[in-house]
Amino acid sequence: MERTQRPWAALWALVIGFFMILVDTTIVSVANPAIITGLNTTIESVLWVTSAYLLAYAVPLLITGRLGDRFGPKNLYLIGLALFTVSSAACGLSSDITMLIVARVVQGLGASMMTPQTMAVITRIFAPDKRGAAMGLWGATAGVASLVGPILGGVLVDGFGWEWIFFINVPVGIIAFVAAVRYVPALATHRHRFDIVGVILSAAGMFLLVFGIQEGQSYEWGQIWGPISVWSLIITGVVVLIAFVVWQRFTRSEPLVPLRLFRDRNFSLGNTVITAVGFAIISMSLPLIFYLQMVRGLTPTESALMLVPMAVISGVLAPFVGRLIDHINPRLVATAGMVCCAVSLTWYAAVLTPDQPIWILLLPSAVMGLANSAMWGPLATMTTRNLPPALAGAGSGVYNTTRQVGSVLGSASISMLMQARLATELPGHEGSSGSDAAGLSGELPEFLHAGFSAAMGQALLLPAALAIVGAIATLFFAKPKPIAAAWSPPSPSPKA
Repeated sequence: MERTQRPWAALWALVIGFFMILVDTTIVSVANPAIITGLNTTIESVLWVTSAYLLAYAVPLLITGRLGDRFGPKNLYLIGLALFTVSSAACGLSSDITMLIVARVVQGLGASMMTPQTMAVITRIFAPDKRGAAMGLWGATAGVASLVGPILGGVLVDGFGWEWIFFINVPVGIIAFVAAVRYVPALATHRHRFDIVGVILSAAGMFLLVFGIQEGQSYEWGQIWGPISVWSLIITGVVVLIAFVVWQRFTRSEPLVPLRLFRDRNFSLGNTVITAVGFAIISMSLPLIFYLQMVRGLTPTESALMLVPMAVISGVLAPFVGRLIDHINPRLVATAGMVCCAVSLTWYAAVLTPDQPIWILLLPSAVMGLANSAMWGPLATMTTRNLPPALAGAGSGVYNTTRQVGSVLGSASISMLMQARLATELPGHEGSSGSDAAGLSGELPEFLHAGFSAAMGQALLLPAALAIVGAIATLFFAKPKPIAAAWSPPSPSPKA
């Protein structure tokens, strides 16, 4: 059997592109005011710059994971990377908001093609006893990217203009493409009969659910058009997804998502925990950044730099954690990471006061860095360790879909809770409730600082609670199965 000679080179090649697409899920947040001014548009329109990307990213993940099994993860990754890079240039060249939103949709489609392939390749080219270190690097990339986005966005917007948050992807994308062509192996494909009904049901259900959750706040959880309401979309999405699961159970064709994946306890638990992680990490930044800018008067770049301890500690420790979990039960590390996440968020909630010394806020940031280094890699390792190669793409698609849905849920939920707490802490003040809360800008008058800080701190208790739920779930992970001595890396595709 011909073996994959350079698995680490392949992984680094994939990590470049993976890092880029995850940064793009958060980098736009600090650029929204500049985009509004530059394209002469409205807040409602500019929110679609992020919403369109997340929708196009999340909805196809189940399908693109399976396509990687059928046509090869390398091929799907390269096509997605090309789409992402070209559409990034189109984003930066956009002359109006409509062009920018359309380009972001294409970006999201490219990202959805790339993401499942990264985990699928790791699962197939690394032996189980070496996979922890590889997943550690993958986890460090996921954790650091979500934190680097606002920092990099602030620097680029302040220094060069909003267009450069997209232009920066072009040279990075070219480098990632060349590296992937050279180092990522063309793995053997697995012939599948494509489940057309499953594709339609999963895409429709995911779109209705994600769109309803993501845009609910924009429509104040009421009517969208005529008889169509936000809640009718969400409920219909859930019903369609239930129909999808039933179809997967009884279809005589090959299912899009083989339900036998969930017979593995660790796969089922891992998807539960990564949903909580996606929820907590995405939702924490919004109240924190609002507090830093509107109460403490920091610039976008300065407020983003308050997250540097998270990014640095996570990036430094994650590779060591990866090597560690090849030798001990990854459950222990994952549980510690989730507990650190809950501690960090609770600590933040306690110290968000108007007169808090600014350096104190670096301490929970450092604890969150410990959490990130200990969550992502061990969770991915425990979840995917027992997947057979033929199901690596499908399993990766499910895992990344649940992570993305958790992120969307976190984003929508934290917005609702922030507005509810503002209405309580700043009663009767304009902008303290409803959609006006999202429109607050600039540093607040001093007499509002205490109430606003309290509202932001209280909102952070929600992701802290989700982190605790995730920590409890990790306690039920089964001990990893013994590694088969006969395992060997897969042979390349005959087309390679």
